[in-house]
Amino acid sequence: MVSVAALLTVLVAATLLGSVAIVRRLHRPARRWRDSLRSRFVLGVPWGSLLVIAVVLVVYLFVQDGSTDFDDPVTIPFRTWSYFYPLGMVTASFSHAGPSHLLGNLAGTVVVAPLAEYAWGHYPTGGDVATDGDAGRLRSLYGNPRVRAFVCFPLAVVAVGLTTSLFALGPVIGFSGVVFAFAGFAVVHYPIATIVATLGVQGAVLRLYSALQDPIYVYTAQPSPPSAPSWAGIAIQGHALGLFVGFVLGIVLLERRGRRPDPLRLWLAVLLFGFAKRLWAIYWFGGENTYLLYQGPGVVVVAVLALVVTLAVTASERPAIPRRLATGLPGSSVGASEGDSDRATDRPLELARTDDGDERPVSDRLERVRELVGGTRDQAADGGSLAALSRKQVAFLAVIGVLALLAGVAVPANFLVVEDASATTETAVQIEDYTVEYVEGVPNGLVSGIGIEAIESDEGLEASGVIVASERREVWLEAVSAQRLSVTGEETVSVGGAGWRETVHVERTGWEPVGNDTVYQVWLRPEGGDRRLAHESNESRAEARIAGQNVTLGSEDGEFVLEVTGEGTTPATTTVPAANETVTAGGLIFERESETIYAAADGTRVAIASEETYNGY
Repeated sequence: MVSVAALLTVLVAATLLGSVAIVRRLHRPARRWRDSLRSRFVLGVPWGSLLVIAVVLVVYLFVQDGSTDFDDPVTIPFRTWSYFYPLGMVTASFSHAGPSHLLGNLAGTVVVAPLAEYAWGHYPTGGDVATDGDAGRLRSLYGNPRVRAFVCFPLAVVAVGLTTSLFALGPVIGFSGVVFAFAGFAVVHYPIATIVATLGVQGAVLRLYSALQDPIYVYTAQPSPPSAPSWAGIAIQGHALGLFVGFVLGIVLLERRGRRPDPLRLWLAVLLFGFAKRLWAIYWFGGENTYLLYQGPGVVVVAVLALVVTLAVTASERPAIPRRLATGLPGSSVGASEGDSDRATDRPLELARTDDGDERPVSDRLERVRELVGGTRDQAADGGSLAALSRKQVAFLAVIGVLALLAGVAVPANFLVVEDASATTETAVQIEDYTVEYVEGVPNGLVSGIGIEAIESDEGLEASGVIVASERREVWLEAVSAQRLSVTGEETVSVGGAGWRETVHVERTGWEPVGNDTVYQVWLRPEGGDRRLAHESNESRAEARIAGQNVTLGSEDGEFVLEVTGEGTTPATTTVPAANETVTAGGLIFERESETIYAAADGTRVAIASEETYNGY
C-alpha cells in the first residue's frame, strides 16, 4: 500500500513541474532561454559547474568516507590546521562537516556557479583572446570551448579553493569560501540576478529538497546541548576572503571586456548580499562560554565595502588626485598653456631661509612635496606615478588591499605547530598518530602559544571534553565538549585519513545527589577494543540528612559509592545498589527503585540521588 508520505512527495513534484510547464507556455520571451544558454555554454549546459559539484561529492563520499556513514564523514584530518599539514590545506575547501553542510554549499553552488560560468563563457570574446592571429588563437587550447568548459573553469575553481584554504583563519572546512567567490564574481556582472539567486532561489532549492525528502516532518521538543550562537559558527573571514577573490576576478574580467554595470544596482546588490549572508557578524570569544558580537561595527564595514566595490567597478577614469594638486600650486589653471603653467607654478611666493642661511623660494619646497605625492611633471604626464591613477584604479587598489588584509591575518595562525600531543592520562586511546582522551580544564591548544598575551591569559579559553590531538598533522581539537556530553550521554569520534577511519565511542554515566552537583564517569571504547575509564568527577554530598547523618556520592575505580558520615561515627562506605536491590552502610538502608536511590532509617525514607538522564542524538 502506498504511504501518505509517498503520495505527498509525488504531489509536490507534480505541482512544481506543472507550474513550470504552465508558466513556460505563458512566457514568450523575444529570445528563448535555450538560445541564450547556447550562446554562452557548450550545448547550453554549465559543464564546469556540474564537474565541480561532482568533485565535491566524490571528496565527501570517498575521501571523507561518507559512503560508509553519510551522516558522519571523517572531518578532523581535512581541516586547515597548519601550513605544516598539506593534506588539510589541500582538501579543506572541498570537504564538509556533515550532510546539511554539504547540501547547503551544493545548493549555493547550483545557483551561483552557473552565473559565474555564464559571465565568463565557454566561447571566448575579444577581451579573452588576442586579436592578432585570431584563427590560430581560437584554435588554441584556451580558445577551445570544451577546454574552457571541462578544464579551464574547473581548474580556476580548484585554484580559488586552494587560495581560500591557504589563507583561511583557523581550522575551517567547507566549500563555502568558493561559493562566496562565485557570488562575488557573479554579482559584479549580474547584480540583480545574483541577488535573486542567492537570496531566493537557494532557499527555494533547499526547501524543495526538504519537502520531497520529508513531506510531513514531525518535530518533538526536547532539551538541546549547550551550543554557541549560530553566528559564532560562521567562518566570516573565510567567506569574506572568497567573496573578495570573486570581486577581484570579476572586476578584472569586466575591465578586459570594457563593460560597466549600473552603479545603483551593484551597490544595492553587494549591500544586500553582505547583510543577508551575515558578513556583519564580527565576533570574538569571551570568558565562560560567552561570545562578543560587534554587529554595529560590522554593519559599518559592510556598507563601506559595498561602496568601495561599486567604485572599483563604476567610478570614472578621472585622475584620483586633481591636476592642480598633483602638478601645480594652488591657483594654477588646468587649461593654461604650458608657458603660463610654468610661470604660475614657478613664481616664488616668498623667500624662505634655509638652515645654512641660503634663501630659497617656497615654490621649491612645494615642488618637492609634489614629487613625493605625485612624482615629477614628466612622470605624471607619462602615467608613471600615483597622480596618474584614476578614481576607479584607486578604488580597485582598495579592494586589493582588503583582500590582502583578509588573507594576511590568517598567515600567522596557519604557522601553528602542535608541540606536544602526547597523552596526559593513562586511559587515552592511541590510533596511529592520533591521541584521543577526555580531560577537563586544560588550555585550549588552538589559541595557546600564538603570542597574544590577552588571549593566552583568558581563563575562558580552556577546554573540557574529548580532545583529539596529533603532532604529525598539527591537530588539536575539542571534538566533544563536556557540556555536550552531559546532555547527550554518548558520542562517537571518528579519526582517520584519506579513505580510512576508526571510531572511538564515548559514554558518560552519572548520579545527581539531591541539591548538589552531579557525580559522573566518562568511558572511552575504541573500535574493536575494550571499554576504559577516562574520567571520574569529584564526590558530591546530598542535601538531605537522615538520622543525623550525611550521605556523599562518589566514584572510585569505575564504581559509584555511597559514604555515610556523622558526628562521632566512623565513615561507612558501600557501592550503589543495583536496580531493585538494597545495601546497608552506617545504619542506613539504601534502596534503588528505577532511577532513584532512597535512604531509610527509623521509619524515615528520603530520596538522596537520581540517575542522570540524557537525550542521545
